[in-house]
Amino acid sequence: MLQYRSIEEAEFALGRNLTLAEKLWYSYSADKSDYILYNHNWLFLFFVFSFVPLPCVLIELFWLNNMDKFKLQPRIKRSFSEFFKCFKDIAFNKFILVAGPLIAGSFPALKWVGIRTRLPLPSKWEIISQLVVYFLIEDYTHYWIHRLLHSRWGYENIHYMHHEYNAPIGFAAPYAHWAEILILGIPTFLGPAIVPCHMITLWLWTVLRQAEAIDTHSGYNFPWSLTKFIPFYGGAEHHDYHHYVGRQSQSNFASVFTYCDYIYGTDKVNIHK
Repeated sequence: MLQYRSIEEAEFALGRNLTLAEKLWYSYSADKSDYILYNHNWLFLFFVFSFVPLPCVLIELFWLNNMDKFKLQPRIKRSFSEFFKCFKDIAFNKFILVAGPLIAGSFPALKWVGIRTRLPLPSKWEIISQLVVYFLIEDYTHYWIHRLLHSRWGYENIHYMHHEYNAPIGFAAPYAHWAEILILGIPTFLGPAIVPCHMITLWLWTVLRQAEAIDTHSGYNFPWSLTKFIPFYGGAEHHDYHHYVGRQSQSNFASVFTYCDYIYGTDKVNIHK
C-alpha cells in the first residue's frame, strides 16, 4: 500500500512529475496491501507454468515430424494425456498445496529483508543489475544444493521424483518432491534477501526464473535458443543430458549458467542423442 493519498501528493513529495509507469503503479497498488501485492507472485508463477510450455507441447503433438531435428530425445514422444496429467498433477499438488502456502507464509521474511512497494519505481538499470545478481546467486547456490541432492540419501528420499522424467518437458520443470521445492526455494529467495528490491523487480524475477526453468526442461534446442546468444547459458541441451543419465548423473548440475560445472569439473558434453 502506497504512502501517498493522491498522485498530486506523490509528485509534491518527490519533487517531480510521476512517470507513466509510476502513475500506473499508483493506480493499481494504492489500495492494495503489501501482502496482496506479494501474493501476486503465485499468480505469475501459475500463469508462466500454464502458458510458456505450450509452444513445445503443440510442436510435439502436431508438428513433431517437421521439428524432430530440434528435439533432444526424438525417440520419446508424449501424448496429450501425458502432458495433461503432468499439468494437472503439478497444478494441484505443487502450486495449490505447496507453492501457495509457501509464498503466503514467507511474507514476514519478505518485509524483514526490505522488499518495498513505495514510489519511486526503480530505474531500468537498477532492475537489470539486480536481476543479473539474482541469477548469479541463484545459479551458484542451486548448483551446490543440486549436487547434494544427488547424494545417495538425497536422491533416494527427495530428488528421485524430479528425475521420473528422463526426457524432460516444460510442464515438468516444477515436478519435484515437496521438500525439494522448499529447499530449492532458498537459492531463489536468497538474491532478493541479500539485495532487496522493489516489488516489481521481484515479480520480474519470479517470471524470468520460472520461464528459464521451463526453457531448460523444454527438451528442444532451437536455432533461436538463448544458448546461442548468452555466454555460459546452459539451456535445454545442458540439462537434458543430466535427466537422460538420471540417478547416476554426477554432471551438469547448473541451474542457469555452466560456469560452475566447468570450474568444478562436472561439465559433460551432450552425447545422448
